Amino acid sequence: MITTDLTRRDVAALIDHTLLKPEATRADAEATVAEAADLGVYAVCLSPSMLPIDTGEQKTCVAAGFPSGKHHSLVKAAEARLAVDTGAEEVDMVIDVGAAVDGRFDEVFADVLTVREAIGDVVLKVIIESAALLEFAGPDTVTEVCRRAAQAGATMVKTSTGFHPSGGASVEAVRLMRAAVGETVGVKASGGIRTPEFAAELIGAGATRLGLSGSRAVLDGFAD
Repeated sequence: MITTDLTRRDVAALIDHTLLKPEATRADAEATVAEAADLGVYAVCLSPSMLPIDTGEQKTCVAAGFPSGKHHSLVKAAEARLAVDTGAEEVDMVIDVGAAVDGRFDEVFADVLTVREAIGDVVLKVIIESAALLEFAGPDTVTEVCRRAAQAGATMVKTSTGFHPSGGASVEAVRLMRAAVGETVGVKASGGIRTPEFAAELIGAGATRLGLSGSRAVLDGFAD
């Protein structure tokens, strides 16, 4: 057990228990939902093709424009709207990372706004691929992308898909993102979070949600 004021229940309440592997089957999705219920996490995040699915007390979350973000904004919006119509309560969309690297921030804003307008008041988490932006553009780009996403109606900004070779969540990225959006927009850390120590660091840096596929291993590191 790690030494922290965070309890297992505290951390479980922040977790989106995630299954987004391309090879995932319907049986895998059902098993993920069952495990989420057993762990008492906040939400289950699945590919939209897995809907409709009954996630019980856990929120149903889907990814849109995943994992590349290179889909046309109208395609992302249609995918997100269809997911909501079939039971999604939260949507995690991926921005066009190349547009952000190019400094085309108006396009990033329009991309997010298009999805926001398609799904109404549904929770919208905007994946910025923070590791890639830090590698190819720098911290100022992370800051500006988060600001534009917030202006376009993001409920949260999210670090990563977990599929980009540049990497996943980092404490540096979470701190940058939190500073950019203030306290009115959430920050979701995802990608490569495999230990309770790292999860606690990210929460301490400002993360208000965690995207995990190995939720049980992380939660087992916190005391009841």
